[in-house]
Amino acid sequence: MSEPEPAGSLPEAAGQEKRLSNGGSPAKSKEDLDLAAVYVSDAQYNRNIFFDTSPQAVRLYLLYNHWVPQVLLYVFILVDLCLAIFEDPAVVPLPVWATMLVELICLSAFTTRLVHYAKVIPRDKFWKDPKNICIIVIVLLSLLDMMIYGALKATDHNAVRWSRVLRPLLLVNVTEGRQLRRAFRSIRNALPQIFLVFLLFIFSVLMFSLMALKLFVKRDLKTTEGEPYFTHYLDIVFDLYVLVTTANSPDVMMPAYNANFFFAIFFFLYILVNTYIFMSVFLAVVYNSYKKYLKEEVRQLVRAKRHKMARAFAVLQERREEGAEPVVTRDCWNQLVRLVQSDISTAHRELLWSVSDDKNQGYIGKLAFVQLADLLNIQVITMKSRPHPLQTLCPALYLSPPSRLLCRVVQHRAFVIAFDLIILVNAVFIGLDEEDPVIGNSEWVFLALYMLEILLKLYAFEPRAFFSRHNFWNWFDTIIVISALIATIVNTAVESSLHYSPREILDIVFVLRVLRLIRVVDSIKRFRTIINTLIRIGPTILTFGQLIVVIYYIFAMVGMELFKGKVRYVESSDPQQTDCGNPLLKDSAFANRNYCKNNFNDVVSSFILLMELTVVNQWHVLSSGFTAVTHKSARLFFVLFHIVVVIIIINIFVAFVLEAFSVEYSVEKGDLQTSLEKKINELELAVAQEQQEENLVDSMETSDNDLGSGQSAKSKPALMFKIASKRYRTVDGLLQRMFEADLSPDDFAAEEDADTPNFSNPIFSSA
Repeated sequence: MSEPEPAGSLPEAAGQEKRLSNGGSPAKSKEDLDLAAVYVSDAQYNRNIFFDTSPQAVRLYLLYNHWVPQVLLYVFILVDLCLAIFEDPAVVPLPVWATMLVELICLSAFTTRLVHYAKVIPRDKFWKDPKNICIIVIVLLSLLDMMIYGALKATDHNAVRWSRVLRPLLLVNVTEGRQLRRAFRSIRNALPQIFLVFLLFIFSVLMFSLMALKLFVKRDLKTTEGEPYFTHYLDIVFDLYVLVTTANSPDVMMPAYNANFFFAIFFFLYILVNTYIFMSVFLAVVYNSYKKYLKEEVRQLVRAKRHKMARAFAVLQERREEGAEPVVTRDCWNQLVRLVQSDISTAHRELLWSVSDDKNQGYIGKLAFVQLADLLNIQVITMKSRPHPLQTLCPALYLSPPSRLLCRVVQHRAFVIAFDLIILVNAVFIGLDEEDPVIGNSEWVFLALYMLEILLKLYAFEPRAFFSRHNFWNWFDTIIVISALIATIVNTAVESSLHYSPREILDIVFVLRVLRLIRVVDSIKRFRTIINTLIRIGPTILTFGQLIVVIYYIFAMVGMELFKGKVRYVESSDPQQTDCGNPLLKDSAFANRNYCKNNFNDVVSSFILLMELTVVNQWHVLSSGFTAVTHKSARLFFVLFHIVVVIIIINIFVAFVLEAFSVEYSVEKGDLQTSLEKKINELELAVAQEQQEENLVDSMETSDNDLGSGQSAKSKPALMFKIASKRYRTVDGLLQRMFEADLSPDDFAAEEDADTPNFSNPIFSSA
């Protein structure tokens, strides 16, 4: 990996190679190291911003990427979005001037952030970036809307805050929103293929609707509400569209089926064609489009990452002698790593260098240097073996044969299985009658066994190892058991003194008991694989959650303006007599089913209603209520929401989950790890087998982790290393590695110079 590479064209950058006539190289300045550190950090976190390379601009760029202004930015975005809670129609009403003042402060924060961004990139790049233009337009339109709304309210005229639908777009267009932009880009890329399938789907619905009209219009059939059945073409189209979602099945079929059972064949054919075939085709098209464009975006990202690393190499490169290939020395590399990741331990840094410079030359070439960003993204745990405190205090007792036997029993796999069985038995007792004294008192027995398990593990394992930040299940078990013990003691004390059990405490106890069952799942390998996959795609699920919030917010703002006050929740002793505050809903299915709280009277109620529409069960009844109080064209709002959220976004999310599990299982079976990861694993194995060279282990100091078991501490090296996960922590990291193998190792995207248009980062950071 450290062999010199062929010379190649390098991008122009400030502080490039400085050569001396005698072949030597001067020491790198602080400005050179800062610039190279910025390039490496951008590659590590998948940022692709063409910033000015002057020292002042680099310092501003470092400040721009600091976590404090980034957190403040999201705080202001959250405050801006939450203003809908206090604006008309409000959950908690506030004066107009108060909400506008807060919004003005938020807009000022967004403008300040944008000006800061403009200071670190060339002016022509700033104005060519669509994200910046979008933010400027949103801010200006928001200010214009505030002035118009304030003027109309001051003169007692009706006014609409139309700019509120633009607020979530700030979440998409800020520089840090590259993951969300990637999700929207996935939708945009899939739309052409989805549109063609959707046209065929609509054509099928229209054809079946026309057949239904001709079949049933002359038969004088009635619905269960006494309305004419399938007599208006547009109503038939809507009912059959709802049938695709199965929300009105079998209700929509029953009048025809009651008239003649042969009519059931019509509905079965319709469901087969449109529900099972077309909906499956939608998913297939989305999945195929997702994979196609994802692979291309990953290629683009890897090239951009290598391009950044090539720039860093160009800043730090030296020539050890005249005519030799450029390299980066060990001292320069160490200074760079300390700048990029200041909290990295000496042991970790030396381990990374041993991977890069596998020939112990004291310098590395371009190809090895480019791997630094990926090396820093692999979570390496440094373990320091320590003796158990009892071994230090009472060595004779702790190292005695009975003590050693006890430790071996606790560390054996059978010990874990035994307590998993105890947890399952406890689950059976939880499901039994708690009023039975035997069942009620058994909880004390199980709690005592759980406490004994924790104490035995603390005896067998070094306490700091047992409670290290990487041992999730130890923390989980301890917190659950102690919390359940405290809750049970409090419940028993209250029951003894007041002769009744508070429902709240009992609820806590029952929940804690059930949570204990989660640990059993981790004992089964296949279950553990599924859980690990879900954990890895957690950040991406949050990104799709942000996407849903953006769509919900837009539809909620539109829905509140269209339907606010049309439906109201009215307390009534007879649910069948309510009209939801609107006479038009009297005796309707919407009112009779007591759906009155499902309204657009405030942003919280709107979000709950949109969630119910996403589930699609009874969504036609929900839409019928708002159609009854407005116009039948209101159905378009609900159909559009169903198309955008259920057909497009949910299918893209399902496609992502399918790909996530496919990659997870393919990696497990095919071992698609790169040579870099394999090298790390080899070092881990060597340390585990105590074959690591002494100069690598003994010469390093660390305070990274205190891990190790008590009685086996003497048999271990002073330090040990392992990778926290055999696979990357996010599925996007796995996909990136999988597609990166298709690129040539010496492809540094040299053609992507500073004139290349900026593009949004298409990959969720795996760091």
